[in-house]
Amino acid sequence: QPQLTSEPWTKAVNFYVDTMNKYGPPGATANGFNENQALFAAGQCGIWVDATSAAGRLYNKETSKVVDKVGYAKGPGEVTNVGNGWFWAWALAIPSTSTKADAAKSFVKWATSKEYVKLVAESEGIVASPPGTRKSTYSAEYLKAAPFAEMTQKAIETADPSKPTRDPVPYTGISFVIIPEYQGIGTTTGQAIAGALAGQTSVDDALQSAQDNAVEAMTQAGYIQ
Repeated sequence: QPQLTSEPWTKAVNFYVDTMNKYGPPGATANGFNENQALFAAGQCGIWVDATSAAGRLYNKETSKVVDKVGYAKGPGEVTNVGNGWFWAWALAIPSTSTKADAAKSFVKWATSKEYVKLVAESEGIVASPPGTRKSTYSAEYLKAAPFAEMTQKAIETADPSKPTRDPVPYTGISFVIIPEYQGIGTTTGQAIAGALAGQTSVDDALQSAQDNAVEAMTQAGYIQ
């Protein structure tokens, strides 16, 4: 059963909306990864909570003004530290309609290989090696050269998808449920919260709308009888 109107959700989203309205950038509902990265790299954002992969981008002296002014830490938690770090994957897919599938597979194999990571290190500097992609990236040389490497390695190693939340849940992974309907539920929930952030609706109404949509999707899919 979806629990989007429960007390933890209500408290968390109210905190998010209040914090963003008081201290967040203008037009926050339109900001994704790239927009927030640009704000932070330009020195226009004090705190950015995102993926370990962002660390290397912020240490690129050609695109970041905060190279020597930024620290790295695990995401904070109010009542528990279980669940404030998690795994994700930007999987590289090849459309079934592709007429160049073999060439695409060859590219994917190369772009995720040790050789590619080594090539990036040689051409762009070892700190530019994609963090969090390969265990072999975290060599003694890389750990010494990248000020964020120890933190990102620790974040990856301590994330536990088998225990994603303080209280038991019937799924594996943090903020990710492996059912086909998850993406659609995530989209409607995100849109509802964005509406609250933009002042178009209250947090309570936004979460009720998200709850109703989630229940409908789960019922249609047969999870709720």
